[in-house]
Amino acid sequence: MPDKSFDRRDVLSFASRGIGALALTDLLLRDSHAAQRKTTTTAQVSWPHFPPRVRRVIQVVLCGGLSQVDSFDYKPLLQRYHGTPLVSQRRPDVFFGQVGLLRKNDWLFRRRGQSGLWISDLFPHLAQVADELTVINSMYAETSNHTPATFQQNTGFRLNGFPTCGAWLSYGMGNETDELPSYVVIPDPRGVPAGGSINWSNGFLSARHQGVVLRATGQPLDELFPAKPIPSGTELASRRLLAGLNQRHLQRRGTSDALLARMRSYELAAKMQVAVPTVADLERETALTHRQYGLAGKTTSDFGRACLLARRLVERGVRFVQLFSGGAFVSPRINWDGHEDMIRNHGREAARIDRPLAALLRDLRQRGLLDDTLVLFTSEFGRTPFAQSGASTLGTGRDHNQNGFSVWLAGAGLRGGMTYGSTDDVGWQSVDQRVHWHDFHATVLHLLGIDHRRLTFYHNGIQRRLTNVHGNVIKDILS
Repeated sequence: MPDKSFDRRDVLSFASRGIGALALTDLLLRDSHAAQRKTTTTAQVSWPHFPPRVRRVIQVVLCGGLSQVDSFDYKPLLQRYHGTPLVSQRRPDVFFGQVGLLRKNDWLFRRRGQSGLWISDLFPHLAQVADELTVINSMYAETSNHTPATFQQNTGFRLNGFPTCGAWLSYGMGNETDELPSYVVIPDPRGVPAGGSINWSNGFLSARHQGVVLRATGQPLDELFPAKPIPSGTELASRRLLAGLNQRHLQRRGTSDALLARMRSYELAAKMQVAVPTVADLERETALTHRQYGLAGKTTSDFGRACLLARRLVERGVRFVQLFSGGAFVSPRINWDGHEDMIRNHGREAARIDRPLAALLRDLRQRGLLDDTLVLFTSEFGRTPFAQSGASTLGTGRDHNQNGFSVWLAGAGLRGGMTYGSTDDVGWQSVDQRVHWHDFHATVLHLLGIDHRRLTFYHNGIQRRLTNVHGNVIKDILS
């Protein structure tokens, strides 16, 4: 394995060619516009609002809709009612309009850990760290359409154009490192979610707060280094010219968020040339760590690398890391959208993430990082307790369900090994201690020391915020 470390000579050489030299534009102008940049790219709030329990966040997003009744929401009555119609005062309104017979859970549930948390055999490795999990079984969303539901999961709104949670944290809290982005996204190598980069958009916030995509498999970032060396004199002269043009532009037209964000990105790009190869070099980890994350396994390798990269990123000060499990809705499905065959679909997807995710929680705990890190496990909605089939048919798939589903959190400031809220007897609708995405986001911000009502940005005549005009902190899950 070639040595991937960088010495002083390497670092200096970056300054004379490639994107390393692009930083010169920003560096030459730093003194002249530092004050302007501060007022245009940082939150107009005094953070923290109260002592934070959490400093950083890792979010795992399951694209397609995880079945709550097959994972974390145990409904024993489904066994009794298996093969019978759902008793309801009105016909259920589901996405594809196919309301089949009730079907029991496809994976056996067991009590796990000292807490006795109910978790199914769909996630046998996560079951071993059950006492770390705080499960919310009473989530509900406003739509059962994948794309707007995913937007709402990430931004609090069903329409695009709004900043994601990661962008808000970058805006409100800044970063703990100036060598890496504050908001990093690790997509599923099989494909990106529907809508692509909209899912990690900065919205109306400064462009510097958009999520930066890093790949855990293969080259972490495109064009990190130049295709061929550029003579240092040529590069230096061109960058000095560009710096002068940018300075003239700022003097004539005043502060330009787009220009300042671009110059800031050049500066960050230079530093990333050194930081990214180091943080993405998973070969630096021990053989034991590789085995724990499943890096040698054909099924677990991709997500194992993503989880390990996430740990290395937060360890180096990145504020928000978002991992996606599943991509766009193409055929054949490469996500959690189990319309046709739940056992085949969820069985395949869970096998990819179960072991690596459990390893991530253990690793964070062992290193003391879970004492001030928050891990989120979310899906845009759940799935129906009845089959997606004809009214008198017991099919093998389940339709979308926005009315009741499960997510979990783990880490600092939480009561682990507990469930909060509940759905009805068959897992169709949340009925007790219902939780909307606004409540979920308000709670995440609270753990970070932020009052969700005070993290705002004035846009189009409105003081916008992640939680819109709603949201209540879920105090019962806090330690």
